[in-house]
Amino acid sequence: MFTMDIPSFNRSPFGVRVPYTKPPKRKVFISYHHKNDQGWYDSFSKYCSDTLDLFYDNSLERKVDSDDSEYLNRKIREEYIFGTSVTIVLCGSETGKRRWVDWEIYATLFYRHGLIGIALPTCSRSYDQKYIVPTRLHNNIESGYALWMTWTENVAILAKNIEEAVSRSSQTRLVRNSDPKMKRSYS
Repeated sequence: MFTMDIPSFNRSPFGVRVPYTKPPKRKVFISYHHKNDQGWYDSFSKYCSDTLDLFYDNSLERKVDSDDSEYLNRKIREEYIFGTSVTIVLCGSETGKRRWVDWEIYATLFYRHGLIGIALPTCSRSYDQKYIVPTRLHNNIESGYALWMTWTENVAILAKNIEEAVSRSSQTRLVRNSDPKMKRSYS
């Protein structure tokens, strides 16, 4: 007795059977405020690790001993963002005040990668109940380049949004990245 894998098939729009291909495991950079939102990152990485190849900066602030902002920005671009498909920004109560998050979003837009903002349950809101997010992220949500969603542990929804962000990344005319980079964090 022997066994063999029998491929699954999907039907094309023309009724032809085509082999099922698993979607690619996307390389994703996660940007977040480490001090406040580490628990949310841990939860996110736990439920997404089978679907996504997660990268995160592992507190670059502690790893790189330099005050040279251009050097630090180059490190972010070349060692953390380069080679990924999408950056996901976990937006908590103080994420928009962090220069590292701003620099990571800047680098993502520099490479024209997909960009998604996720409102954590702790995300601050304005008096009119609008979410408060990093300015650079907000500008790109408004332009239609970046996607915005609320926290979910539904991997299928997240995977769909990641593919949508990758698709939108070809629309480079929508990128808004001309604001000056933050010089310091505000919290």
